[in-house]
Amino acid sequence: MSEHQSTRPEHQSIKVELPRNLFRGQVAILTGGSRGIGRETAIRLAEAGAKVVISYLSNEQAAEEVVSACAAFDAEAIAVRGDVSDPRQASALAEATLARFGRIDLLVANAGIWEGAPVEEISEDLWDKVIDTNLKGTWAPCRAVVPEMKKQRRGTIVIVSSTAGQRGESGYSNYAASKGGQISFTKSLAVELAPTIRVNCVAPGWVDTELNNSVFGDTAYKQQVIDAVPLRRIATADDVALAIIFLASDWSRHITGEILNVNGGAVLCG
Repeated sequence: MSEHQSTRPEHQSIKVELPRNLFRGQVAILTGGSRGIGRETAIRLAEAGAKVVISYLSNEQAAEEVVSACAAFDAEAIAVRGDVSDPRQASALAEATLARFGRIDLLVANAGIWEGAPVEEISEDLWDKVIDTNLKGTWAPCRAVVPEMKKQRRGTIVIVSSTAGQRGESGYSNYAASKGGQISFTKSLAVELAPTIRVNCVAPGWVDTELNNSVFGDTAYKQQVIDAVPLRRIATADDVALAIIFLASDWSRHITGEILNVNGGAVLCG
């Protein structure tokens, strides 16, 4: 954030506190929970009273730091390592959750990567890596938790997609395809699993997380991005986390199949 930007009142942080009973008695699984949007969402879920299962791929230290941050709210949390694009490991995640907590109320499918190239330069390996992580890594955990949610006759799924899935993204056609697939998957599941399980999606624009460090290292480009956003700032991970909390909670109890854009007005989708 530039010095000029930080002095403007509309960009000052507003502390948002969540009711501690919003998710009381509920168990949430969060994929990609060791950093960025996943990390902030895990902490917000803990603040709101959920028991949290943090799924991560490789960074055990970061995942355990999130567990500790959740414990600061007296919330039970565990970290489970695994590749959720592998159906067997996704099933193991659901089984570990049931073994520890006995139920599954909420899934936030957040695991994802952002890697691309011009279409003629995308290797099959790169195409498969992005599609598998982002799209298969959404399908597999959904597949794993739905039977338990159906048994409970209650459940909520929130999928983290991107504006790239709505408008495309030059140089990242593989990423955009994976994110567009998530949006279609959301709408399909919302109808298929109603009325007992709600399924919604958030579609962030630019978010100031480590995922975007490679482009935001160019301060001039970052300022161009800020200038193109009507709200004149780039979203924080917590901005997206709060949108996820809304869709996961009973605050949105009559909403399913929705794609909630969190982009400061940069991309206006009907």
